[in-house]
Amino acid sequence: MSLAQMLEVVSATDPGMVRTNNEDSIASDPSHGLAVLADGMGGYNAGEVASGIATTVITTELQQLLDQRPPYAIEEATGRTAAEKILREQVFRANSSIYQAAQSQPQYAGMGTTLVVALYYDNKMSVAHVGDSRLYRFRDDNFEQITRDHSLLQEQIDSGLITKEQAKGAANKNLVTRALGIDPTVDPEIHEYETKVGDIYLLCSDGLCDMVSDEDIGEALRMLGGNLTLCVHQLVQMANDNGGRDNVSVILIRVLREYPAPRGVLSKVFGWLR
Repeated sequence: MSLAQMLEVVSATDPGMVRTNNEDSIASDPSHGLAVLADGMGGYNAGEVASGIATTVITTELQQLLDQRPPYAIEEATGRTAAEKILREQVFRANSSIYQAAQSQPQYAGMGTTLVVALYYDNKMSVAHVGDSRLYRFRDDNFEQITRDHSLLQEQIDSGLITKEQAKGAANKNLVTRALGIDPTVDPEIHEYETKVGDIYLLCSDGLCDMVSDEDIGEALRMLGGNLTLCVHQLVQMANDNGGRDNVSVILIRVLREYPAPRGVLSKVFGWLR
């Protein structure tokens, strides 16, 4: 049974109620357990160029790599799964592609994008993110944010300058401290989590979480989680009903059944030697 039969993936992206163009970009490939979401920034059309480069480079490169090197293979040097190395390398590659395009073409100067990537394998999920696009998990009726924003606002919360409640009305919500394409190098944050059958994972741009509270997003998943297609469109509609001041993109992923690695322990250990 293929990984595409273990995961249900539904997505939607919308320009919102204010902006005429959509600078978000999303991609998914259930057969490789992959979902990618990017929220571009920059001048005229540059944001959508940056986010498009990010999703295209990462999706294309990861598809090829995952056909050659399984993410659950154990690296001899670190004893960790290959997923982290693969994700980090491709985020670096996407960053370089965006940075070089911005340097070589004046109309793209200063463009960049946030990024969140989820990769599913061996009853696990690795998430890589840069900026304030997020990944949430809905498990056993509990909805929680898994990623931590790379933003000025999050730094102010962490340092105790403001509370989470005060942050909801802050004016500087969109000032990110990390983004792809702005500098020659980037530092993605990557973590691995165990998954459970029934989990629903939500990747989103800030066009959703700036417009809709975590409480309301969680309630929508409680009420409509049985129908992900209906739920994803409802989340977009909620953002637009609340003002839709930004592009809004959502990817929902449900774990339908377990998806253990098809190899034994020794095969994993020596996977890199084959």
